[in-house]
Amino acid sequence: MNQDELKHLVGRAAANYVLSNVAHGAVLGVGTGSTANFFIDEIAVHKDRFRGAVSSSVASTERLRNHGFEILELNDVETLPVYVDGADEIDAQGHMIKGGGGALTREKIVAAVAQTFVCIVDQSKRVEQLGKFPLPVEVIPMASSAIARRLVAMDGEPKLRKAKDGSTFITDNGNWILDVQSLRIDDPVALEAEINNWPGVVTSGLFALRGANICLLGTPDGVDRVDY
Repeated sequence: MNQDELKHLVGRAAANYVLSNVAHGAVLGVGTGSTANFFIDEIAVHKDRFRGAVSSSVASTERLRNHGFEILELNDVETLPVYVDGADEIDAQGHMIKGGGGALTREKIVAAVAQTFVCIVDQSKRVEQLGKFPLPVEVIPMASSAIARRLVAMDGEPKLRKAKDGSTFITDNGNWILDVQSLRIDDPVALEAEINNWPGVVTSGLFALRGANICLLGTPDGVDRVDY
């Protein structure tokens, strides 16, 4: 199977997990990206079973609405039984790098409210150590140079993310993203806490303080479930 077929496979597996484990009338937490899109398309067939969804991005909100989902604001929801989202990398402890699609801050906020984080990925995203994928760091624009200098001091190589037209990429929150290569991530929890504490950082793409509870991993032999 190619990568899209593996993504479709885990999207369907995530929909089956939700249908088996989430009560009727619940609100779903839904992530962002190509793998999350497959989940949205699969679960949309059963949209009437749910009260609605909280989305982590404008793009996912539009896709959910096009399928007829009721979109709720997180401020109006006390808890979410599940949050389903992809990742750019995930390790054996359920720590992740996320943010390749630029929605890392909203993803982290929604994930923090969810009781269970279900990560859906194809097998190429499973790694022994995080860091081969550049670490996204969302920053307040005026702090970008100051944050970049701090990252360089940690032997990282930050690069300001650009949009397809060559302009500076702007997040749904109106901020910029530094993509950091060559950063050694020996302790994801400690590094996430440190970077998040720098003035001007909105959040980093490390999801270690709140990692995945379950990973549905797409392989040519089917979907493997890993619990953390």
